[in-house]
Amino acid sequence: MHEYRSPALKRLNCLLSEMDAAYHEAALRQGLNDSSSRILYALCELGSPASLRAVCESTGLSKQTVNSALRKLEADGILYLEPSGARSKRVCLTEAGLRVADATAGRLIRLENSIFDEWPAEDVQQYLGLMERYLQAFRCKLPELGGQE
Repeated sequence: MHEYRSPALKRLNCLLSEMDAAYHEAALRQGLNDSSSRILYALCELGSPASLRAVCESTGLSKQTVNSALRKLEADGILYLEPSGARSKRVCLTEAGLRVADATAGRLIRLENSIFDEWPAEDVQQYLGLMERYLQAFRCKLPELGGQE
């Protein structure tokens, strides 16, 4: 069979899979599923309340997945939705939700910051710059796949 992936692409895919697995483990250790963890993370970054659209964009999850996770978090008393205009909603953490978000996503963000704090500033900038460069190149080449844009 034809070998499609270069050694660099194999390593990238392996690292991405390992990163996903590490964040999955972090969510489980905090008693959350992946979607709930990402939503609480987004709310820590965006602040509460946040528009439903911003939460979807920040998490990278589909609107359907976000809505399903929001229903569970709402049933658990972590957050609630409120109207914001004619056709939009805002996601609001409850008092209990603020505590849960800080103890889970906030703690994860502090852990991530501590890793970057341990790296030399130039390494952080190089890492982020290369990731951004790869993402920009990937987006530029997406039209080559055809289909929807």
